[in-house]
Amino acid sequence: MVDSDLINRVRLEVLSLARESGQVPDATVLAGRLNAPLAGVLHAFSQLGEAHVYVLEPGDPNRLRMANPFSGVPTPFRVEVDDRRYFGNCVWDALGVVSLLGRSGRVVTSCPDCREPMVLEVERGHLVNPIGIVHFSVPARRWWDDIIHT
Repeated sequence: MVDSDLINRVRLEVLSLARESGQVPDATVLAGRLNAPLAGVLHAFSQLGEAHVYVLEPGDPNRLRMANPFSGVPTPFRVEVDDRRYFGNCVWDALGVVSLLGRSGRVVTSCPDCREPMVLEVERGHLVNPIGIVHFSVPARRWWDDIIHT
């Protein structure tokens, strides 16, 4: 039986904890925070993964790889907002972290072609010096074929 209330509570608590700590919580942490059975949280993870809301860590149903826009693992897209550090899954998600937090911040990364360091500054919801090129190497219709690679 699907407990839609628990699934929604898990979805929201993941984002809340990621926002507060910079870390995407695992199922064990969430079960404790929500006073819910671990099996229920794992089922919620599975359902959220199937719905493409979150992405489970391959081979570990206790962990989330992606709780968009937050990454559950370090990536080349470090986000700095106030005194907190986060990771985005890609540059698009990294900018989404700044936006979700509603603050000014920066994304520290590098050019995927030449590896030149890049810093994207966001102030009051706007990208400062919006110069550059965005390239999507995989068409949007194929992103979920391998979302971790995409």
